[in-house]
Amino acid sequence: MLNSKTSGGLRAPLSITRRAVLGSIAAGLLVRPAMAAGELRFPHAFGEAVLPGPAKRVVSLGYTTHDALLALEVPPVALRYWFGDQPNGVWPWAQPFLNGATPTMISGEAGAETIAALQPDLIIGIGSGISEAEYAVLSQIAPTLMQEKGRGAYDTSWDELTRTLGRAVGKDALAEERIAATKKLFAEARARHPDWAGKRGVAAYHFGGDTGAFTSSDTRGRFISELGFAPMPEIEKLGAGNFYAGLSPEDLSPLDADLLLWVSSFDSAPDLVALEMRRMTKAHREGREVFAGSLTAAALSFGSVLSLPFALSQLEADIAAAMDGDPATKVASAVKAGVAP
Repeated sequence: MLNSKTSGGLRAPLSITRRAVLGSIAAGLLVRPAMAAGELRFPHAFGEAVLPGPAKRVVSLGYTTHDALLALEVPPVALRYWFGDQPNGVWPWAQPFLNGATPTMISGEAGAETIAALQPDLIIGIGSGISEAEYAVLSQIAPTLMQEKGRGAYDTSWDELTRTLGRAVGKDALAEERIAATKKLFAEARARHPDWAGKRGVAAYHFGGDTGAFTSSDTRGRFISELGFAPMPEIEKLGAGNFYAGLSPEDLSPLDADLLLWVSSFDSAPDLVALEMRRMTKAHREGREVFAGSLTAAALSFGSVLSLPFALSQLEADIAAAMDGDPATKVASAVKAGVAP
């Protein structure tokens, strides 16, 4: 469950070799546009991506970057499959933005020939986890955009990603519009619930016998923070700069926050129901647990300009019920999953 973004299957490496690219060149599959005035430059961790102008044919290799492209009304010609059984690899919150497009899904090992045959004028490598050696090969096919220098492969925030891709595809204004709209939704939620400010909140998981929580550097932890909650100091300490902190099932005290949000790949959680020490937490006894099942958990894992509003719409009412100060108030998602007291 715990690769760098959980809720789905393990991320598969790209299968890219210099020989494959040279073969593609020989086959005439590589199209490199001539440089022109108005070029766009993007310094990044592995060098610099230089575009002659806004990209039109984009291959999205980041596991979630296609969400931002769809929000910008530039459906990718191909996208990287992460997890789930969704049409075209696009989840419900982003499907309306396809506008009839049917991107090629890249899953498992993707050869350079496959990518080159799509004739992209931009490859998005942010959030893909590709190595510098793989980048060197991909950048021979088309300008390849990576995370900023000093950033981890999956550490680009949703708003920064949307803004960067907006510039790359010539949709700067639309990018700012989408970012502002999503931030407004969270600001309005905070205004509706001023009592959440400064309370402790944590997004936790229990899967296959492993229990832990996501730190504030992860999309799920950031979602909690965006609602005004403060992170649990012990989780941040145990995480030590990672995106999660593993816990002993014998000591779940670091999870005993004002709000305990369980994030699961499934809609029922018998293993979580059976987790004995969970019942010892005040969060459980006082009815302050919320359960994010498969679809909502996926939205939290994507953490995109499109998925975050969806997650908020699914969780706000339950969080409000959990935080109303009355242990008798039923939290619908917790009741449905069987984790309510």
